[in-house]
Amino acid sequence: MPDLLHPGDAFPALTLDLPGGGTASVPGDLAGHYGVVLFYRGSWCPYCNAQLRAFERARETLDGLGVKVVALSVDDEDTTRALVERLKLTYPVGHSADARAVAALTGAFVNPEPEHLQSTGFVLDPQGRVVVGVYSNGAIGRLVPEDVAGLVRYVKEHAA
Repeated sequence: MPDLLHPGDAFPALTLDLPGGGTASVPGDLAGHYGVVLFYRGSWCPYCNAQLRAFERARETLDGLGVKVVALSVDDEDTTRALVERLKLTYPVGHSADARAVAALTGAFVNPEPEHLQSTGFVLDPQGRVVVGVYSNGAIGRLVPEDVAGLVRYVKEHAA
C-alpha cells in the first residue's frame, strides 16, 4: 500500500483534465491560498454528490477565507461535465483520473471493481503542504466544508 500523506508533507503534483479541455494543476493553481483537494468515487455516489454540493454551497465562506477547491474522479469527461452542470459546480472538477497512479502518489484507497478512488480529501496550506488528510476506504467518512472553514480559521489565528 502506498504511503499516506501526513501534515507537513508536500502535496504531489497532479494535473487534472477538465471537461471541455484545459487542465488544473495541483498544488500549483492553489499556491498562495489554502486548498481543498477532493477525490470522489463518481457521479453515481450519493454521498459524493452531497459533498460536492456542500462545498459549492459554502463557496462564499470559503472564498472569504482564501480557500480554493478542486475535485477529481475516474469518471469520463461527458459524465463529469454532466455532473458539474447538474450540481452547478463552479470549482475545477477533473475527469478520467488514473486511480492507481493517484493512489501511488497520495495513498488514496482504490476500490478494485469497479475501479475508482475512494473518498479522500486534503486541506493544503498556501505553500502546498498538507494540513490534514482524510482517507476513507468506503462510501462514508469525508471532509465537510464547515470543518475546513473552522480549521483554516484556527490555523490562521494561531499562526500570528
